Parts: sequence; structure tokens; C-alpha cells
Amino acid sequence: MKKIGLISDTHGYFGNDLKDFLKDVDVVLHCGDWGSVSTFEEVSSFKPVIGVYGNCDDQDVRLEVPLFQHFKLEDLDCLMIHIGGYPARYDYKAFQLIHQIHPDVFFCGHSHILRVMNDPHNFSREEPDRKMLVMNPGACGQTGFHNVRTALRFKVEGRQISDLELGQWPR
Repeated sequence: MKKIGLISDTHGYFGNDLKDFLKDVDVVLHCGDWGSVSTFEEVSSFKPVIGVYGNCDDQDVRLEVPLFQHFKLEDLDCLMIHIGGYPARYDYKAFQLIHQIHPDVFFCGHSHILRVMNDPHNFSREEPDRKMLVMNPGACGQTGFHNVRTALRFKVEGRQISDLELGQWPR
């Protein structure tokens, strides 16, 4: 079993409220818009990180993390990209990757809007009844149009996600 923290759009902010919320996780997933390479270094020194760069990230951040990540969490096949969208409104690059990779879980950021939902379409070749889970943790940074800063944490065991929890703070 792994405990996962999911954040996005820090835009240079990784404060004690986030650290407290993520203190017991095994790995932090960051869906881009770090804000600076120093924020990447701060998060990376706090916990192991799997991350991607966002549209606001400069060349220094882009040298540290890729455009997208395809990885395993336990037995879940995962895909992460910053600009992803959501079912029926995926960004074109995200849509191409989803059709190429057929992930169990799709992580994205960018919108500053928290969303956790199943895609009603089937992207699996092996399991015709399986639906892809889409997770966007919203924005946990201080910059943007959002009124509430959000982050998620959950557990993964095998192919099961459980104990999904929301952290939220005023901006």
C-alpha cells in the first residue's frame, strides 16, 4: 500500500499547511506549474516526487521534470500532464496520450478547479468495462483566480484507490 499526495499549481508556494497535509504520504504527485525550480527543490527535498512541468514553468523547471509522465502506482497504470482537461473536453495532446497509453488514472492540473470523476468512455483494450479515473487536485498555490486552495491525498493498494481526502485552505 502507498499513500499518495496530489497537488498542482503551487506557483511558488509550498507552505506549512501543505506540508502538514502531506506529511504522512509516501510520494507527492505534482501536476505542474511549480512556479520556480526552488519550489521543485523544496517539494523534492520534502518527499519523493513524480511531476510534470506546466505552461507557467520556465526552462529551469523543464530541465527537472518532463511534459508528461507515464508511471505505475502499485498496479495502477497512471498518466500525468499539466494541461489535461476532463471527459469530453480533453486537451488534444492529453487525448492523444490517453488513447496511446490507456491509463487507469489520469492526473492533470492547470484549470485550478478540483475534479475527481470517472470518464464514461472506455480506453482499455484488455478490460472493456473499466473506466479511467480523472483526478485534478485544483490549485494549492496562492496565485490564480481560485478562492480556495486544494490538494488531495489517498491510498493505493494493488489496483484500488481508497481513503480519498481533501485538503482545503483559504487563498
